[in-house]
Amino acid sequence: SPKNPEQKIIKRVIALEGDIVRTIGHKKRYVKVPRGHIWVEGDHHGHSFDSNSFGPVSLGLLHAHATHILWPPERWQKLESVLPPERSPVQREEE
Repeated sequence: SPKNPEQKIIKRVIALEGDIVRTIGHKKRYVKVPRGHIWVEGDHHGHSFDSNSFGPVSLGLLHAHATHILWPPERWQKLESVLPPERSPVQREEE
């Protein structure tokens, strides 16, 4: 968490550095993700502590890539790297 680096949170990466993202409830309607940062969001829009609350996240705070849900056992599954179409960046940085 950008507010407390000791706290671990799991969020979906929505945009990479240079991308322009349409925000949900952020103080700016559109944000260009700065160099060395990512834009992350939770799956429960409006009820998630994510980049819409705290802005772009430094890549230095990124620790891992989630691949599976293990707990509770009835939710065990492989996570797919799929971005909901309505959350795609407005503009991608040209490589």
